[in-house]
This record gives sequence, C-alpha cells and structure tokens, in this order.
Amino acid sequence: MPAKVNHILLKGIQIYSEGKIIENGYIKIKNQKIAELGVIDELLNTNEYETIELSSHYKAIPGFIDVHIHGVNGADVMDATPEALKNMAETLPKEGTTSFLATTMTQDKTEIEKALINAGNYIETQSTQESAEVLGIHLEGPFVNKKRAGAQPLEHIIDPNLSLFKKWQELSKGNIKLVTLAPERPGGLGLIHYLKENGIIASIGHTDAVYDEVIAAIDAGANHVTHLFNQMRGLHHREPGVAGAALLRDELIVEMIVDGVHIRPEMIEFAYKLKRKEGLILITDSMRAKCLKNGIYDLGGQQVTVKDGRAFLDDDTLAGSILRLGDAVKNLLSFTECSLEDAIEMVSVNPAKQLNIYDRKGSISVGKDADIVVLDDQLDVFMTICRGAVAFKKGGKLNENH
Repeated sequence: MPAKVNHILLKGIQIYSEGKIIENGYIKIKNQKIAELGVIDELLNTNEYETIELSSHYKAIPGFIDVHIHGVNGADVMDATPEALKNMAETLPKEGTTSFLATTMTQDKTEIEKALINAGNYIETQSTQESAEVLGIHLEGPFVNKKRAGAQPLEHIIDPNLSLFKKWQELSKGNIKLVTLAPERPGGLGLIHYLKENGIIASIGHTDAVYDEVIAAIDAGANHVTHLFNQMRGLHHREPGVAGAALLRDELIVEMIVDGVHIRPEMIEFAYKLKRKEGLILITDSMRAKCLKNGIYDLGGQQVTVKDGRAFLDDDTLAGSILRLGDAVKNLLSFTECSLEDAIEMVSVNPAKQLNIYDRKGSISVGKDADIVVLDDQLDVFMTICRGAVAFKKGGKLNENH
C-alpha cells in the first residue's frame, strides 16, 4: 500500500466536475478534502503538495458509492468481524468504490444482530486513510416475501416487525441507512412509514407485491427499489407488478446489477430509456467470491458455486454477483447510449443524493471529500483516492509519468 499523503496535486488530467469537464486540469487535495481545482494555466502554490503527473487522456471522476454489497475478497458483512469489513474497505478501491453500505442478509436473528453490532462499531472507529468508507448498513431481509426469496434462506424470513427493527437500529448505533422489505407483508407499510419519518431509506425488494401495493408503499414513504427485475413480481400487461411500478413511478430510484447476467443487456437499455440517469443507481450486490477464483463459497450458510462470472445456488438461483462497480460502468456504456457523465450520475451522484450526503460526496467539487477515481484511456480504474489518500494505484507506484 502506498504511503499516506495528506496533500496531493493531481495534474494534467481531464476532470469531470459538477456540470462541466475541465481539460488539462488540476485538483489540489488537502486534509482529506478537495481544496481547489481548475485548469493548469491557473495553478499556483504547489510547494506543499506531492504532485502526481498524469496525461490528458486520463479522467478524474467522483468515487463510486455502492449501496448494496455483501462481500468481496473472501470477506462478507455477515462474518461479523472487524477484519472482514476492513478487508472489504481495503479491497473495494481497486474497482473505484470509495464508500459503501455494508449489506446484511436474511439469517437467524442472532447472526443478524452480531453483524449489526460489528458494523456499527466499525463505522464509529474506522480509519480515514487508504480505504473505502463504510457509510452505514443496508438491511436486506429478513422482512421479505418467501415467494421471492432468491438466495435469502427461507427458514429465517419473517414479516416486517417494527419493534425488532427499533432494537436492531439501536444495536447498530443508528447506522442502518437503508432497509429492503416486502411492503405487501403484514407490518410492511407501518415499517415503511416509520423509516420515512426517521430518515431511513425504505426499499421495495424481494417482493411479490402487485402494482397497487407498490403505490401504497410509495404513499407510505418508500422511494427505492432493490435490484430491479430480480426477485420481484415482473412486468405484465394486465398487472404491472413491482417492475412496472418501478419503471413508471418517478418517486422510485431503482438499483440495477449491470453485469449482463442478472439482467439481459436489452432490459438494461429498456430501463435506462424509461428511468434515465436520474432514476438509476448502479450496484454490485457482490458476495465474498468477488476477486477470487471459480469455486464453492458460503453465502448466509448456503453453498454458492461461482463459475464463469455467475454465482448460483444448487438449484441454479442467482446468489449475488461477482461484479466490480468499475465494470458495471463500462457495461452500462456498452449496453446503452448513455455517456460517461450519465454513468457518473448513476454510480456517484444518485447514491450520494439518496443517502443525503451529497454535501460531502458524489461529485468533484471544492469542499467535498477527496473521493476520486482516475480512469485510463480504456476506462479502467487506474487510481483511487479515498478521503485524500491514495488507496489504489495500478502498478503500485506514484509519480510515474503517464
């Protein structure tokens, strides 16, 4: 890992700032924040900065925010250890992710509580250097519908329970930021209303709701949809279902796993044409096998086989992904007519706005956290800066001329 540097100058790079692209630009980073940016001709006072020279075909874009990720590199949130979260936080910058929600899954209540306590403690004490930031917790399950369980173990699925959620939020030290639930189940609308009142994102997911039940969930305060098209009632011309409501209603921001496996490329294009850049968030939903070889792995106590880019249970049910968020961006550009600027909205801006942290993350702007991804001319992640520290650099060395 490169040595910690507090003051960094990125120089000679194309910068995707808010609403504009700066050619032959520079970014000054100081005390974990973006201190200054502009064109090279305006650059002054560089003595206190370590300069990283880059050529003009490199692009600086905002760090990626993954609001739905279970694991990577052998680690999983449900391991309930600080070492697992540290492993995730140190590995994710390789794919351009600078912050994320630690995502749980349906398990025995005791196991969920261990994971929540661990994540809450980690968030309160996490390092600010050279790793992605854990922004909070995404509670995926157990408040889902058994008919749309996917890889969520059936025996641990329960109906939405407000008193249990309040207990869990206390155990997490108030760090649950997003909850996936089935609104049609008993207690669903009541929990959604509580989440809305308390500034927590209520997400419709793993659900068999019909269209009218989704509308009721929107009215109660739901504004998010977990992995569009996957484990939800699909689109039908006499019953629009969850997918139809998600595509039609502007109140709902939808997650998509853009790996070409969970959703066919044509359906990704379909969703993009309807929701546009404002309505989509790219996620990975990745599990511990990401960055590892083909083989057999554990997910929530279940055996998952990873082979040729797919992760699946014994019955061939998809079980999360091994998708890298940087690859999701490239896939989106390939599957649709969207621009890189549009993709940035979906992988950085929208998740920051949805989490109500756009004042400090989600764009390259003076005063915001210095969460920056440098892409090469193939749009591969070349370097990632997390809160002002170089967390990943292809080849591992700084101060090379490129």
